[in-house]
Amino acid sequence: MKTRTIALVSSALIASLMLAGCSTSTSTGDMPAGQASTEGTSAFTNADVDFAMNMVVHHTQAIEMADVLLNKENIDPSVMELARTIKAAQGPEIDTMNSWLDAWGAGGMGGMDHGMGETMSADDMAALDVATGAEASRLFLEQMTVHHQGAIDMAQTEIKDGANPDAIALAEAIVSDQTSEIALMKELLATL
Repeated sequence: MKTRTIALVSSALIASLMLAGCSTSTSTGDMPAGQASTEGTSAFTNADVDFAMNMVVHHTQAIEMADVLLNKENIDPSVMELARTIKAAQGPEIDTMNSWLDAWGAGGMGGMDHGMGETMSADDMAALDVATGAEASRLFLEQMTVHHQGAIDMAQTEIKDGANPDAIALAEAIVSDQTSEIALMKELLATL
Protein backbone atom coordinates (compact mmCIF):
# COMPACT_ATOMS: atom_id res chain seq x y z
CA MET A 1 0.00 0.00 0.00
CA LYS A 2 2.70 2.45 1.05
CA THR A 3 4.78 1.54 -2.01
CA ARG A 4 1.88 2.26 -4.35
CA THR A 5 1.25 5.63 -2.73
CA ILE A 6 4.93 6.54 -2.92
CA ALA A 7 5.05 5.44 -6.56
CA LEU A 8 1.95 7.51 -7.35
CA VAL A 9 3.36 10.61 -5.67
CA SER A 10 6.76 10.03 -7.34
CA SER A 11 5.14 9.79 -10.76
CA ALA A 12 3.26 13.02 -10.13
CA LEU A 13 6.45 14.77 -9.02
CA ILE A 14 8.41 13.58 -12.06
CA ALA A 15 5.62 14.72 -14.37
CA SER A 16 5.52 18.06 -12.59
CA LEU A 17 9.24 18.56 -13.06
CA MET A 18 9.01 17.56 -16.72
CA LEU A 19 6.17 19.98 -17.32
CA ALA A 20 7.37 22.81 -15.07
CA GLY A 21 7.84 25.12 -18.03
CA CYS A 22 4.58 24.16 -19.69
CA SER A 23 2.15 26.34 -17.76
CA THR A 24 1.40 28.42 -20.85
CA SER A 25 1.46 25.72 -23.52
CA THR A 26 0.08 22.27 -24.14
CA SER A 27 2.21 19.35 -25.15
CA THR A 28 1.04 19.92 -28.74
CA GLY A 29 3.09 23.09 -29.07
CA ASP A 30 3.47 26.58 -27.72
CA MET A 31 0.23 28.41 -27.22
CA PRO A 32 -0.42 31.66 -25.35
CA ALA A 33 -2.07 31.20 -21.96
CA GLY A 34 -5.84 31.06 -22.22
CA GLN A 35 -5.85 30.34 -25.96
CA ALA A 36 -7.58 27.11 -26.92
CA SER A 37 -6.05 24.46 -29.14
CA THR A 38 -8.28 22.65 -31.59
CA GLU A 39 -6.12 19.52 -31.90
CA GLY A 40 -7.82 16.34 -30.68
CA THR A 41 -11.57 15.92 -30.54
CA SER A 42 -12.39 19.51 -29.54
CA ALA A 43 -10.81 22.70 -28.26
CA PHE A 44 -8.83 22.55 -25.02
CA THR A 45 -6.56 24.75 -22.95
CA ASN A 46 -3.85 24.17 -20.39
CA ALA A 47 -6.55 24.35 -17.71
CA ASP A 48 -8.29 21.35 -19.31
CA VAL A 49 -5.04 19.38 -19.49
CA ASP A 50 -4.16 20.23 -15.87
CA PHE A 51 -7.65 19.25 -14.74
CA ALA A 52 -7.56 15.88 -16.48
CA MET A 53 -4.01 15.05 -15.38
CA ASN A 54 -4.58 16.02 -11.77
CA MET A 55 -8.00 14.42 -11.53
CA VAL A 56 -6.66 11.11 -12.87
CA VAL A 57 -4.15 11.03 -10.01
CA HIS A 58 -6.79 12.17 -7.52
CA HIS A 59 -9.35 9.57 -8.65
CA THR A 60 -6.68 6.86 -8.60
CA GLN A 61 -6.11 7.53 -4.91
CA ALA A 62 -9.86 7.47 -4.21
CA ILE A 63 -10.07 4.05 -5.85
CA GLU A 64 -7.08 2.89 -3.81
CA MET A 65 -8.84 4.08 -0.64
CA ALA A 66 -12.02 2.26 -1.68
CA ASP A 67 -10.05 -0.93 -2.40
CA VAL A 68 -8.45 -0.81 1.05
CA LEU A 69 -11.87 -0.58 2.67
CA LEU A 70 -13.46 -3.22 0.43
CA ASN A 71 -10.79 -5.73 1.48
CA LYS A 72 -11.68 -5.38 5.18
CA GLU A 73 -14.13 -7.33 7.32
CA ASN A 74 -16.76 -5.98 9.71
CA ILE A 75 -17.27 -2.72 7.82
CA ASP A 76 -20.62 -0.98 7.96
CA PRO A 77 -22.60 -2.19 4.90
CA SER A 78 -23.59 1.38 3.92
CA VAL A 79 -19.95 2.44 3.95
CA MET A 80 -19.02 -0.61 1.85
CA GLU A 81 -21.74 0.32 -0.66
CA LEU A 82 -20.43 3.88 -0.85
CA ALA A 83 -16.89 2.58 -1.48
CA ARG A 84 -18.21 0.40 -4.32
CA THR A 85 -20.13 3.38 -5.76
CA ILE A 86 -17.05 5.62 -5.68
CA LYS A 87 -14.91 2.96 -7.34
CA ALA A 88 -17.54 2.25 -10.02
CA ALA A 89 -17.92 5.95 -10.88
CA GLN A 90 -14.30 7.04 -10.82
CA GLY A 91 -12.78 4.16 -12.80
CA PRO A 92 -14.64 5.07 -16.00
CA GLU A 93 -13.93 8.77 -15.41
CA ILE A 94 -10.21 7.96 -15.28
CA ASP A 95 -10.53 6.12 -18.60
CA THR A 96 -12.37 9.08 -20.14
CA MET A 97 -9.81 11.62 -18.95
CA ASN A 98 -6.91 9.44 -20.13
CA SER A 99 -8.54 9.25 -23.58
CA TRP A 100 -8.75 13.05 -23.66
CA LEU A 101 -5.12 13.37 -22.62
CA ASP A 102 -4.12 10.96 -25.40
CA ALA A 103 -6.17 12.93 -27.94
CA TRP A 104 -4.60 16.17 -26.69
CA GLY A 105 -1.09 14.74 -26.95
CA ALA A 106 -0.64 14.82 -23.18
CA GLY A 107 -1.29 11.14 -22.38
CA GLY A 108 1.02 9.12 -20.18
CA MET A 109 2.40 12.19 -18.44
CA GLY A 110 0.90 11.43 -15.02
CA GLY A 111 -0.50 14.17 -12.83
CA MET A 112 1.07 17.47 -12.00
CA ASP A 113 1.34 18.40 -8.36
CA HIS A 114 0.31 22.05 -8.59
CA GLY A 115 -3.38 22.77 -8.43
CA MET A 116 -4.18 19.23 -7.32
CA GLY A 117 -6.95 19.00 -4.75
CA GLU A 118 -6.53 17.56 -1.31
CA THR A 119 -5.09 14.06 -1.33
CA MET A 120 -4.35 11.74 1.54
CA SER A 121 -0.84 11.65 2.94
CA ALA A 122 1.13 8.43 3.27
CA ASP A 123 0.36 8.51 7.01
CA ASP A 124 -3.38 8.89 6.32
CA MET A 125 -3.30 5.99 3.90
CA ALA A 126 -1.31 3.86 6.38
CA ALA A 127 -3.84 4.63 9.14
CA LEU A 128 -6.69 3.51 6.89
CA ASP A 129 -4.74 0.42 5.90
CA VAL A 130 -4.33 -0.80 9.50
CA ALA A 131 -7.74 0.30 10.86
CA THR A 132 -10.44 -2.30 11.42
CA GLY A 133 -14.19 -2.39 11.89
CA ALA A 134 -15.95 0.82 12.91
CA GLU A 135 -12.63 2.69 13.10
CA ALA A 136 -11.91 1.83 9.44
CA SER A 137 -15.40 2.96 8.44
CA ARG A 138 -14.96 6.23 10.34
CA LEU A 139 -11.50 6.91 8.88
CA PHE A 140 -12.66 6.15 5.35
CA LEU A 141 -15.62 8.52 5.66
CA GLU A 142 -13.55 11.32 7.20
CA GLN A 143 -10.70 10.96 4.71
CA MET A 144 -12.96 10.59 1.70
CA THR A 145 -14.91 13.71 2.72
CA VAL A 146 -11.68 15.73 2.64
CA HIS A 147 -10.62 13.97 -0.58
CA HIS A 148 -13.95 14.75 -2.26
CA GLN A 149 -13.70 18.41 -1.24
CA GLY A 150 -10.32 18.51 -3.00
CA ALA A 151 -11.91 17.09 -6.15
CA ILE A 152 -14.71 19.65 -5.95
CA ASP A 153 -12.17 22.46 -5.68
CA MET A 154 -10.31 21.15 -8.75
CA ALA A 155 -13.56 20.75 -10.68
CA GLN A 156 -14.66 24.29 -9.84
CA THR A 157 -11.36 25.58 -11.21
CA GLU A 158 -12.00 23.65 -14.44
CA ILE A 159 -15.53 25.09 -14.69
CA LYS A 160 -14.12 28.61 -14.27
CA ASP A 161 -10.95 28.29 -16.40
CA GLY A 162 -11.47 25.38 -18.80
CA ALA A 163 -12.55 25.51 -22.44
CA ASN A 164 -13.25 21.89 -23.38
CA PRO A 165 -17.01 21.31 -23.15
CA ASP A 166 -16.62 17.63 -22.24
CA ALA A 167 -14.11 18.40 -19.47
CA ILE A 168 -16.34 21.15 -18.11
CA ALA A 169 -19.35 18.81 -18.16
CA LEU A 170 -17.38 16.17 -16.25
CA ALA A 171 -16.25 18.83 -13.75
CA GLU A 172 -19.88 19.86 -13.22
CA ALA A 173 -20.87 16.21 -12.68
CA ILE A 174 -18.02 15.78 -10.18
CA VAL A 175 -19.17 18.83 -8.21
CA SER A 176 -22.75 17.54 -8.12
CA ASP A 177 -21.98 13.88 -7.39
CA GLN A 178 -19.28 14.46 -4.83
CA THR A 179 -21.26 17.17 -3.01
CA SER A 180 -24.08 14.62 -2.63
CA GLU A 181 -21.63 11.97 -1.47
CA ILE A 182 -20.15 14.34 1.13
CA ALA A 183 -23.65 14.87 2.54
CA LEU A 184 -24.15 11.10 2.65
CA MET A 185 -20.77 10.57 4.33
CA LYS A 186 -21.66 13.12 7.03
CA GLU A 187 -24.95 11.26 7.64
CA LEU A 188 -23.12 7.93 7.86
CA LEU A 189 -20.53 9.34 10.24
CA ALA A 190 -23.32 10.41 12.58
CA THR A 191 -24.55 6.79 12.78
CA LEU A 192 -21.19 5.17 13.62
